[in-house]
Amino acid sequence: QVQLLDSGGGLVQAGGSLRLSCAASGNIRDVKAMAWYRQAAGKQRELVAGITGGTTNYADSVKGRFTISRANANNILYLQMNMLKPEDTAVYYCNAEVPTYGGDIMYWGKGTLVTVSG
Repeated sequence: QVQLLDSGGGLVQAGGSLRLSCAASGNIRDVKAMAWYRQAAGKQRELVAGITGGTTNYADSVKGRFTISRANANNILYLQMNMLKPEDTAVYYCNAEVPTYGGDIMYWGKGTLVTVSG
């Protein structure tokens, strides 16, 4: 089992910055990859950024503006969001992927709301 506690959302003006955090606990050693997803009202959940070891990947819509990082020493995942746009408004979810013999298990945080005003 892996528990994820995401935080750091809030209201920010367009062009501003926020940093999201996700504190992971439990069987952290089993985690293969971590990521941030987001879900805007009326839309499907989408991948924002992911990190596996030292490799990162980003959605095209956030490249150059968002940075994902992981502090392994204290099991925290971050998402630094700069130059925010109104279309970045969504609930952001932390995600951890754990491989098992039966397939990968996805763990989720409860989400943190980011609202970007125009």
